[in-house]
Amino acid sequence: MSRLRLWVFLPPFLVLLAACVYSLADKVSFLENVRFLNDWILQHFAWLYSYATFAFVLICVAVYFSPLAKIRIGGAAAKPLLSRWRWFSITLTTTVAIGILFWGTAEPLYHLHAPPEDMGIAPNTPEAAIFAMSTMLMHWTITPYAIYTIAGLMFALTYYNLKQPFSLGAMLYPLFGEKAHGRFGKTVDAICLYSLAAGMAASLGAGILTIGGGMESLFGIKKTPLLLGIVTIAIVGCFIISAASGLLKGIRILANWNIRAFLGLCIFVAIFGPTAYMLEIGGAGAADYLTHFFSRSLHTLDIKDTTWLNDWTIFYWANWLAWTPVTALFLGRLSYGYRVRDYIHFNLILPAIFGGLWMIVFSGTALQMDIAASGTPLYDELQAKGAESIIYEVLDRLPGATFMSVVFLLISFLSYITAADSNTSAMSGISSSGISPQSPEPAFSIKLIWGVTIGAIAWVMVTFAGLDGIKMSSNLGGFPALFLVIVVAVGMLKLIFKSEELRK
Repeated sequence: MSRLRLWVFLPPFLVLLAACVYSLADKVSFLENVRFLNDWILQHFAWLYSYATFAFVLICVAVYFSPLAKIRIGGAAAKPLLSRWRWFSITLTTTVAIGILFWGTAEPLYHLHAPPEDMGIAPNTPEAAIFAMSTMLMHWTITPYAIYTIAGLMFALTYYNLKQPFSLGAMLYPLFGEKAHGRFGKTVDAICLYSLAAGMAASLGAGILTIGGGMESLFGIKKTPLLLGIVTIAIVGCFIISAASGLLKGIRILANWNIRAFLGLCIFVAIFGPTAYMLEIGGAGAADYLTHFFSRSLHTLDIKDTTWLNDWTIFYWANWLAWTPVTALFLGRLSYGYRVRDYIHFNLILPAIFGGLWMIVFSGTALQMDIAASGTPLYDELQAKGAESIIYEVLDRLPGATFMSVVFLLISFLSYITAADSNTSAMSGISSSGISPQSPEPAFSIKLIWGVTIGAIAWVMVTFAGLDGIKMSSNLGGFPALFLVIVVAVGMLKLIFKSEELRK
């Protein structure tokens, strides 16, 4: 604890602790105030989320085709820390986390039955199904990974090539020079610690609900606050133990098993699910996505329904942004020895392809089962049991239902642990002094504090506010991160024209 950076650690920790205490003391007033802040952010800044995230995509394209793409992270003589497979497995599983498991089958049903009113699409029609698939590709492929790529690549270059300290202020160095450190840098670190804690709590909340839904579906155990609390303790305990083992130990093993489980589950559903329909709706959805990418990114043409946009697209951009600053430190550390163009391959292009294939398989299956339901439509189950129940309803209609549901339950557990391991280490690293390429690990006690804090926030939000709590936590976490990543993106533009400095 002697290495703890108090002025970085204490502000976000005390704010989050106060929020937990406040919510337990007066949950009605707490939720009213959180909703007020959430609504204010969306009312005034939703446009900025859209334009900024679209700009991040364009900047990634510019970097890929610029001289900067040929720079080797760590210098010309740097040798990779990880093989390409290890790198991809850790990068993918620590970024998708529980999200694709929770939303992959539930979200398209919302879009199928409640598309934006101003688009003129009749609910529960083939046109609505195409829109739903197109929206899943919008929310889970290119744009979100471009957000991560901008920040992670900037940290990799400043940390390894420009020899900046292990802090979020390092990402601001290209624009602000040495002013990026000191009090300014500490303030940035503190704000972004808050952002990630809120973002991790949102994702952990989704994980808690997913596992709680599995316990109810498989064993008939009701999702009481006590059950959700037990699930929270189990997840937090496991990812703290994994994080304690260090960057390239526990996380490497977890990621390797995690990605194999993802691939195995995806192949199983692709074979035994409605394969022909997946290909049909996937092709139609991809065509619609690419055709309307610019207009939907900037909301210039087809979608004017601000309620739908805020509930879905802006929520996702805020959620990815909440994770971005601190995730960037972790992803940047992994990239040592590879070129900038390799970084874009393994952090943007390949994960986006995986996300697209996953949604075609799982979202396509859910859409087909709902549209062609011979029994209870999935949307009715969604209304009755909640979003967390849908994946189990889908698996229940495929061969080996019980076995696959148990497997999915284990994958859900493993998935969040993998992602939380990496980010707990990164959060603890920001909170500590003396972190360097030669001494990359923070103290276990700091990891323990952050793990327990995130678990407490997640339990409070899902117990008292459910799905709305997850969305509000994401929005509140993503708001300050939005401005940081905008500044980082401007700095990346500067590096494009000064790439020679990074060769030294």
